[in-house]
Formats: sequence, C-alpha cells, structure tokens
Amino acid sequence: MKWRRMPVGPIQANAYFLISEDQSCLIFDPGGEGDKINRYIKEKGLKPLAILLTHAHFDHIGALDDVRDKWNIPVYLHQKEKEWLTDSSLNGSGLLRGIEVTAKPADHLIEGDGELNIGPFHLETLFTPGHSPGSVSYYVRDADLVISGDVLFQGGIGRTDLHGGDQETLLTSIHEKLLTLPEHTLVLSGHGPETDVQTEQDQNPFLNGFSL
Repeated sequence: MKWRRMPVGPIQANAYFLISEDQSCLIFDPGGEGDKINRYIKEKGLKPLAILLTHAHFDHIGALDDVRDKWNIPVYLHQKEKEWLTDSSLNGSGLLRGIEVTAKPADHLIEGDGELNIGPFHLETLFTPGHSPGSVSYYVRDADLVISGDVLFQGGIGRTDLHGGDQETLLTSIHEKLLTLPEHTLVLSGHGPETDVQTEQDQNPFLNGFSL
C-alpha cells in the first residue's frame, strides 16, 4: 500500500491519496485545485473509491465537489459537521473576504470510533475533536499510518480558536487516541510534513506537561 501527499489550495492544506496494489485509491481532504487532483488520478491510472474528510473546514473541502462529481464517488464526514459543507459561516470561509466555499452534503456520516471497509482498504476511525467538533483521524494499521487532519502536526497541534474548537478537548484527543498508537506510526498531518508518534511524544512542545 502506498500513500501520496499533495498540498493544495490557498493555504496548502494536504490532500492525501491512499493507493492499493490494484490502483484503487481513497482520497482524503481535497481542499482545492480540483483539476490538479483529477489530473493526477487520471495520469496514474487510479481508481477512486471514496473521499474521506478529516473535518469540514474550507481549506480541506474546496475541491470536494469537483472530485466527487468527476469520479462519482461517496463522501464520508463526521455527523457533528454534517451542516458545515453547505454553510460558509461554519466551515470558516465566511470569515474571508471574497471567498465562500460550500459543497453538497456528505453521503455517509461517521458517528465515532469504528471501522470502515472500502474496497481493499480497512481503516479505523478515531473521533478526535478539539480542532473542530467533528474531527476524525483515520488509522490504517496495515500501512502503519494515521491521517490526522489538523489535530496533530510535526511539532504542533491544531488551532482551537475557530467555531467549535476547544484546546483541552484537543489535547485529550491527541493523548487518548493518537499517542496511544504504536510509536512507529506515521502521522500524516493536514498541513506540513509527516511525523511519527514517537517523535511527537518526545519532542512536541505543546504536549509537554499535559496530564489527563
């Protein structure tokens, strides 16, 4: 199983592709530049099966409908943010002058921790609120990676000053759901480079001294 990071959109949010041996793929957080995403899929001969959203902030959903409609695939999102795709005041784009990002509703709503089986892919959904009320991290045990959205970064954590954010909730999510994964697990973040669980346990200054 392979993965590919593709920074897209005005804030360079990371879209990800998870690719199986038969070229089936899952797409995570298509935040912008739909033509670029669709061109990559076509050039590599990928077979998209679904779009999975870590959360519904505008910089992670900007190309959602362009990609969904091109490949006629379903979208997964946590139920706590089911209204955010259609409401710019919730997804944050309403705060930006001249930018309003909306998309059609999600096809499938995630309710909490659980499992998803999509084609050859088996994922564990980890409910990791705090950056937003419906943030989800996707743990792929077979590939030793977790796609964390804007929950955990290399040397940082997600902001909590947007609608529904809460720092204590975020830190609890990180400690209970992400730092309990195997230390070698790659963390694929919503912005910036990848890291791993052990590095963040040892070096992340935002996590030092926090106790549950």
